[in-house]
Amino acid sequence: MKPLVVLGDTLLDVDAEGTAERLCPEAPVPVVDLKARLRRPGGAGLAALLAARSAVEVVLVTPLGDDEAGHTLTGLLEPDVTVLPLPLRGSTVCKTRVRAGGQSLLRLDSGDGTATTAPLPDRVRDVVHEAGAVLVADYGRGLTRNPHVRRLLREAARRVPVVWDPHPRGPAPISGVRLVSPNVAEARAAVPGHEEPAELAKLLRGHWHAQAVAVTTGPGGAVLADEQGATAVPVPAFARAPGRGAPDTCGAGDRFAAAATAALLSGADPTGAVATAVEAAARFVADGGATALSTEDAPVKDPQPAGDAFGLAERVRGDGGRLVATGGCFDLLHPGHVSLLRQARALGDALVVCLNSDTSVRGLKGPGRPLVRDRDRARLLNALSFVDAVVVFDELSPAAVLERLRPHVWVKGGDYTHAQLPEREVVERHGGEVVLVPTVPGYSTSRLVAATAGA
Repeated sequence: MKPLVVLGDTLLDVDAEGTAERLCPEAPVPVVDLKARLRRPGGAGLAALLAARSAVEVVLVTPLGDDEAGHTLTGLLEPDVTVLPLPLRGSTVCKTRVRAGGQSLLRLDSGDGTATTAPLPDRVRDVVHEAGAVLVADYGRGLTRNPHVRRLLREAARRVPVVWDPHPRGPAPISGVRLVSPNVAEARAAVPGHEEPAELAKLLRGHWHAQAVAVTTGPGGAVLADEQGATAVPVPAFARAPGRGAPDTCGAGDRFAAAATAALLSGADPTGAVATAVEAAARFVADGGATALSTEDAPVKDPQPAGDAFGLAERVRGDGGRLVATGGCFDLLHPGHVSLLRQARALGDALVVCLNSDTSVRGLKGPGRPLVRDRDRARLLNALSFVDAVVVFDELSPAAVLERLRPHVWVKGGDYTHAQLPEREVVERHGGEVVLVPTVPGYSTSRLVAATAGA
């Protein structure tokens, strides 16, 4: 089955959980004794994590900051979701709920990150072209205003189901989407002066030029408007939350949109998809909501985000050290690769591997390659003790990455010659040198692939 692609703004959600048994002496406000800090992806990140419950492969396209919160989000999302990061202007948005006794007392928001309007990398365009369905999880941070994104989504809507979960601060959905899923408040804000969910759903279907609109109504389920008219889709009795206490509904809208998209991906029509989504959202709330997806204590950091490679390069140069870099596809890691990497690391104080992305490998090796996705190839390389960082690049040549890294030494295998390395000019222009190291005879990925095919 083709992947489900989630595209939108990702936030870091934090719950500061504690007890409140006394009032502050300076003011009549509760004193919260903190017991735990829980972290989870929010926004499009939460939608992607929830979509992974219903789809085999989920890819998240989202702006991420090169900061602690951004690295934490990457670590929390993988390995359930493949993350394709886009540039973020500013810092990652973090929303902290202070809670006691299961009730939210206060929310603190920090971070000012917004999406840029830059063109999209080839990897992002490729993954949307290959998608079986797309969920747009708009959280009002600018990604859905990017004209390149909107053009890509218009093309996708002509091929596959596109579900749009709107936001009051975001733009209108593109025309032709399969399903738009506002809640009642969002629907009323879009067409002021109208109150009833059925009327809102029918008006918004025409207003947004959508094939269908489902207005979610919390415990009431949803109202679906399509070419047949408006239909109420109630929550099944067996999926309702137990009646004790006020349920935490945080993330219910994301669960609804993710389940609806997965159902459409599997071939359901909008009526069936909305019925599936209503039940999934109700069960999600009954099971504790987004809190059940949280991770306690220290942030989980991405082992080596791309930004770390460049930060590492600056630190090594600043400390007077010797930075070594090498590059390649590293598809099917074998003893020849390990030998090259070990020799490269011995030439300096830190080793950065410039890794060809999936798009880049296809351009170099043909449509049958790579055999291993770039995310997994990067993980394998990061697991080696003599690799200090990995940076993935889309181009056929690592020249653009080397302009930023400016290594003191660029290492390639001895099966190359200096004349075969177009990146040599970049390395030497920045004062570096190119070193060719001996290879292990008999090992190459192409040879291994050919031997396997002939077996």
